[in-house]
Amino acid sequence: MLKTYARWPTENASKYLQQLCKHFGHKVEVSYTPSEGRADLPMGPSVMTADAEALTIEVTAPDAEGLTRAKGVIDSHLKTFAFREGFERMPWADEATTTA
Repeated sequence: MLKTYARWPTENASKYLQQLCKHFGHKVEVSYTPSEGRADLPMGPSVMTADAEALTIEVTAPDAEGLTRAKGVIDSHLKTFAFREGFERMPWADEATTTA
């Protein structure tokens, strides 16, 4: 499995975490609170955390293609939700790491 993460500074992290989870919940299994969320995306799970300073998202996928797709799905939805903040894309870690 491959895994990557990103942390995006925003005072609205909880708002965006909840928007993502509510939206993804129409198609996949999700669970969330104002500070933590999980969405079981088709390519692999996405785990989100929100604090007063930033939104952190970790995605896992079986291969590089799945990881790229998951990051794209999250980025495209956040671009819609966070347009007032000029959001373009999450600052994903440059290198995915392999997990057991």
